[in-house]
Amino acid sequence: MKQGEFLSSWRRRYFVLKDGHLFWFLGDYVTKDVLPRGVVRIDQCLSIKGAEEAVHKPYAFEISTGETCMFFVAESEREKEEWINSVGRAIIRHSRCVLPEERVNYT
Repeated sequence: MKQGEFLSSWRRRYFVLKDGHLFWFLGDYVTKDVLPRGVVRIDQCLSIKGAEEAVHKPYAFEISTGETCMFFVAESEREKEEWINSVGRAIIRHSRCVLPEERVNYT
């Protein structure tokens, strides 16, 4: 489940983590013709961690970007840990290094 962006209600959504993006859909039948309900670019994510205390729900976790925190609830502890591990690995894989033009003279 995912907490709504504008309303704090919880809705069942179906998620796909692919090619550096986390997509969510209204239904579990996903084809190339089905448009996602939303998407997060993994390279914009700063962290993923458990969030049971923040939202007062078991199996909750949050993904933080530079602009927002999104809250999710898995169906089990195992599923929650699988999402945290998978998205965490994707964040590391898609994090970018400092580009030459971004280097600062520290002396």
